[in-house]
Amino acid sequence: MNNMKEDTLQITGMTCAACAARIEKGLKRLDGVEDVNVNFALETSKVIYDPAQIEVNQLTEKIEALGYQVATEKAEFAIKGMTCAACANRIEKRLSKLSGVKNAPVNFALETVTVEYNPSATTIDDMKQVVDKLGYQLELKEDRNRDQGAEQREKDIHKQQRKFIFSAILSFPLLWAMVSHFKFTSFIWVPDLFMNPWVQLVLATPVQFIVGKQFYIGAYKALRNKSANMDVLVALGTSAAYFYSLYFSIESLMTKHHVIGLYYETSAILLTLIILGKLFEAKAKGRSSEALKKLMGLQAKTATVVRNGEEMTVPIEEVLAGDIMYVKPGEKIPTDGEIVEGRSALDESMITGESIPVDKTVGDMVIGATINKNGFLKIRAEKVGKETALAQIIKVVEEAQGSKAPIQRLADRISGVFVPIVVAIAIITFFIWYALINPGEFGTALEKMIAVLVIACPCALGLATPTSIMAGSGRAAEYGILFKGGEHLETAHRLNTIILDKTGTVTHGKPQLTDVQPASWLSETEFLKIAGTSEKNSEHPLAEAIVDGIKQRGIDLSDVSHFEAVPGYGIKAVVEEKQVLIGTRRLLEEHQVDIQSILGQMDKLEKQGKTAMLAAIDGRFAGLIAVADTIKTTSQIAIKRLKEMGLEVVMITGDNKQTAEAIAKEAGIDEVIAEVLPEGKAEEVKKLQARGKKVAMVGDGINDAPALAAADTGMAIGTGTDVAMEAADITLIRGDLNSIADAIVMSKLTIKNIKQNLFWAFAYNSIGVPVAAFGLLAPWVAGAAMAFSSVSVVLNALRLQKVKLN
Repeated sequence: MNNMKEDTLQITGMTCAACAARIEKGLKRLDGVEDVNVNFALETSKVIYDPAQIEVNQLTEKIEALGYQVATEKAEFAIKGMTCAACANRIEKRLSKLSGVKNAPVNFALETVTVEYNPSATTIDDMKQVVDKLGYQLELKEDRNRDQGAEQREKDIHKQQRKFIFSAILSFPLLWAMVSHFKFTSFIWVPDLFMNPWVQLVLATPVQFIVGKQFYIGAYKALRNKSANMDVLVALGTSAAYFYSLYFSIESLMTKHHVIGLYYETSAILLTLIILGKLFEAKAKGRSSEALKKLMGLQAKTATVVRNGEEMTVPIEEVLAGDIMYVKPGEKIPTDGEIVEGRSALDESMITGESIPVDKTVGDMVIGATINKNGFLKIRAEKVGKETALAQIIKVVEEAQGSKAPIQRLADRISGVFVPIVVAIAIITFFIWYALINPGEFGTALEKMIAVLVIACPCALGLATPTSIMAGSGRAAEYGILFKGGEHLETAHRLNTIILDKTGTVTHGKPQLTDVQPASWLSETEFLKIAGTSEKNSEHPLAEAIVDGIKQRGIDLSDVSHFEAVPGYGIKAVVEEKQVLIGTRRLLEEHQVDIQSILGQMDKLEKQGKTAMLAAIDGRFAGLIAVADTIKTTSQIAIKRLKEMGLEVVMITGDNKQTAEAIAKEAGIDEVIAEVLPEGKAEEVKKLQARGKKVAMVGDGINDAPALAAADTGMAIGTGTDVAMEAADITLIRGDLNSIADAIVMSKLTIKNIKQNLFWAFAYNSIGVPVAAFGLLAPWVAGAAMAFSSVSVVLNALRLQKVKLN
């Protein structure tokens, strides 16, 4: 028992005591598990186990295999000290091995890691200690605001600039001396002083040990942890050149022989070029998050609030839910809230993409960062800080930029073993040149080995994917397309079938009352009063249209004593002791209401694209109400565009077939799936998937959430509900179906960009290493090529920030 460990796992998905018993039995069967106690009320599982035989991750896997989930938390860190993809790979592997860590993708370009972990099995301090032992530093993002992160990046860039200038000044005389060594440049005059080995030693030494200090420290930390990275390659290559030259300089002093074949300039110029490459890389990486900076710049910096009867200006971070905010014409709305006094037009283009201001008055909700155009408003703050719409958008973009796309896995595997292989190739190159090609020529063999070591940096491989994901997802966000992760940005380009929900997606989702036809035994006013009262508790857009239309006719509504929504069918209500049914013909038929006399009129309205609903009072047919939901002005153009891209477009709705087909025909959609209950939408998605289709579901309502989750890619219209957006992989903020095509185009362009980066990164190393081994590259040329490879990959990715979508 002394070696036993006890952990408590938080479990979700249990519905009864039988679930708890099932988990207990399942865990007890595992080797190394001593005892299990599952508490159904607390939804926890206390497990006593032998860590030598089984790990927490295996316990988690077993619970998930039984059909439940272990609750996890996420922690986001900034990482200090990474120099190449091998560093990122090593940190990710080590964190992933920690007990209770489910996932720990490291983003080399952003220098971040997001750890998903079981807090009862491991802690943030454990993570920091593990990474610290590897020679890097973790800093929790909550402890470091975005401004601090930007300031730190600027400090690092300025530090690299100072190092480069210092190194360049000292290396220039060495470069001047080196240039004169070539036959075609022998005419260039070089001061004798620069040819003096001791002067060269004085110039090269500060570069080697002051500028190169960071590479020695990085190499030591890597080797101490039995791994290798770019620092190892640079330190090995430059040290070999420097100490070889130092040895022969000292030997010449002892023997009075003439000094030949020194390589001080090789080590110094290499370090200068590498620092220059790092400087360019840091600046380019900073540019890759421009979209995020633009989004952050939209936020208001201060707000005018009233507290204790006094008007005061406070930083936006100090606004509290419930505060009354004063917003003058021309000012930004500080945070999400509800208008309590005033009327104005608001510029909501940052959310909707629509340039025409929207009229708002008392009771209307407003979004933080939108602009008040012409009226004075008093607004009650509803959502503040991280809860605002803009903060949520920024969070989604940050998570997408920090996530890892599946296509990156190949590069990660290669970079993990790349450095040791290169060191081996460099050593073999040295011995082949020294023993076979130029026997006894130590300096020549050393030069070839240095060239191999230097040209083989895996930085370009590590940057190839994350920089493209950052640039692509950032640019998409500027067009109102939020990818929740790199994997969704990658998979969207494979889609071939788009399922569109009708209400609120193809159409505006705000239908209007168009036709009223009461039964002969009931007046229109009495019929509308009962119908409006019955529907007023419903959140369905059709119900809201009926209620709004009735109120506009000046009819007062009474109280409902009972209300029940029947999903996919309609509603049941009790009004003034009358049993009321309103909904589809199927609803009334199930309650044995005779509707034969009205079916002809109902068919006629449905052929016009209207949604007709039938009403019954106390089991007797009471009348017909029709509403019409017009399609969005952009839907026809967007659907045509999707078809031209070779995509199959399907419309799905709970409405009857005739109405659905009328709307579909107007929108240009050929295939319609109608009269589908909310739970049936997910089944329809699965049917298409079973036919080999890659399906995207596009919806905006709560009833679309299961289908959004079931689809290969779920797209939520941003003007819809929070539940739909939570279930979706992509949020289309602007509510315009053109955003579907834009998302797919952005995915295709990003994947194309990633493949270009990976091709050139692989090609660079595949060609560069053999060329260097065959002696066709001078070390300083190899250093320049290495620096250029990383910068070129980042610059290629940044082209995505210039993409223009329709």
